[in-house]
Amino acid sequence: MIWILIIVVVAALDYIRAWQYVPDEWSPWAPVALDHRMTPVTRWKLNGLQDNQQQCIDVLATAPDAWLDHLPLEDYTPVESCPLSNVVRVSRTSAELSTTFTATCPLVAAWVMFEQQQLQPLAREHLGSEVVQLDHYGTFACRNIYNREDARRSEHASAAAFDLAGFHLADGRRITVLEDWDNQDEPARRQFLRAVHSAACDYFGTVLGPDYNQPHENHFHLDTSGFGLCR
Repeated sequence: MIWILIIVVVAALDYIRAWQYVPDEWSPWAPVALDHRMTPVTRWKLNGLQDNQQQCIDVLATAPDAWLDHLPLEDYTPVESCPLSNVVRVSRTSAELSTTFTATCPLVAAWVMFEQQQLQPLAREHLGSEVVQLDHYGTFACRNIYNREDARRSEHASAAAFDLAGFHLADGRRITVLEDWDNQDEPARRQFLRAVHSAACDYFGTVLGPDYNQPHENHFHLDTSGFGLCR
């Protein structure tokens, strides 16, 4: 029995030592951080922030000033039947905003990671310039999906969705989903938008664009629900 106990202890110690070398973005026990690479484990940990408001606020607080200007908000009900919880007010990311917006903290965390790790690098790669302003259609709308009476509540009803319409670049160009998704005259614009859409699917549970249906012909819908709906 003593030898069996020794073997079990040694095996357990080896197991613990092995986990010490696992990168934080792959470790279920390491707290999520904004500079972690996006992996399935990172996505899982981001989803966990839905039910841990203080942890999510702490994560956003680590963002450099150049990445995010935000204000955590108390839970409130701006419209009857659509209470908001675990939300923050965003005044600026690394880019200016067409308007400020209120969104759930986990959505903002995912966006900051996506913007730094994918959006800005993709803009430099495909367009040779950085994004300096985001054009969007907002986050919060107290409604059902497509405003249908018999449909379930939209993710917008809880400010857990972001509708992204276009980008202003540092060199003065403006790229829009509506005009450039199928732009044959300037393929770099089309390639940039399609690369952004594809990359977003690793960061958000649901990503919808012009190829999904007509209501999304002019924007990308990004939300934190589900796990892998990318159309």
